[in-house]
Amino acid sequence: MEWSDEGIVLALRPHGESAGILEALTRNHGRHLGLVRGGSSSKGRAQLQPGNRVKLTWRARLAENLGIYVAELSRARASDMFEDRAALAGLNAFAAVAASVLPEREPHTPAFEGADVLLDAMANHVFEDWAPLFVRWEIGLLDELGFGLDLTRCAATGSADDLIYVSPRTGRAVSRAAGEAYRDRLLSLPPFLLGRQAGDPNPRDALAGLELTAHFLAHWVLMPHHKTIPEARNRLTELAARSTESA
Repeated sequence: MEWSDEGIVLALRPHGESAGILEALTRNHGRHLGLVRGGSSSKGRAQLQPGNRVKLTWRARLAENLGIYVAELSRARASDMFEDRAALAGLNAFAAVAASVLPEREPHTPAFEGADVLLDAMANHVFEDWAPLFVRWEIGLLDELGFGLDLTRCAATGSADDLIYVSPRTGRAVSRAAGEAYRDRLLSLPPFLLGRQAGDPNPRDALAGLELTAHFLAHWVLMPHHKTIPEARNRLTELAARSTESA
C-alpha cells in the first residue's frame, strides 16, 4: 500500500539508533504515524520539528502496519516559533491537543487546513492575532467530532441579541438577561466568536475563549476516554491569564 499527502509534524520519537516514529496531522489521512529512517539524525530532527509542514509518502505491506514514511520539508516555521515564548506555548498546545483529540487514521481535512493557517499566524509572534484563531480551530475540532457548540441564539429565549454566556452543560449560548441569575455557573462567550468584536480581540477575550474550548474538549471529548486536557494546553491558558494581568 502507498499514498502521498501533505502533513504537519506533531511529534518525532526516537526509534532504534537513527530512526524515528513520526506523528503527523495529514490533509487526507488524518493523524497518522510512520517510521522515518534517519529521522533521529541531526538532519532528520531539524526537518521534522513540530509545526513544520512536510510532503509525505507512506508505504506498508498492509493497511494496519505502522509503515514507512519518506518525508520532505516543504515549510519550515518551527524555528520562528521557538524564538517567541507565547508562540512556542501555542505550538506545544496545538500538537498536544491534536494528538489527544483526533482519532488515528480518521480523515479531518478542515482540522489540517485550519491548523496550517493557525501555525502561520503563530510564526508572526502576535498573540492577540493568533489566540482567537486557536480558539476557532478548537471549536472546529469539536464540530468535526460531533460536539458542535450552538452560539447563534439564546438557549432560554431563542433571541440572537446580547449573547454573552455559554451553558457549560449544553454548549448553547445564553443572553445577558437570561443568564444573570446563573452567571457564576456560566462560561463567558467572547465577542470575537460572534463576529461583533470592535477592534482587535483583547487578552481577556482570548482567555475566555481558551477556557471555553478547554471545558468542552475536556468534558465531551477526553473524559469519556479517561483522558485529561494535556499539560501543554493548560500552560497556554495560564499564559493567557498572565497576559490579562498586564493588559
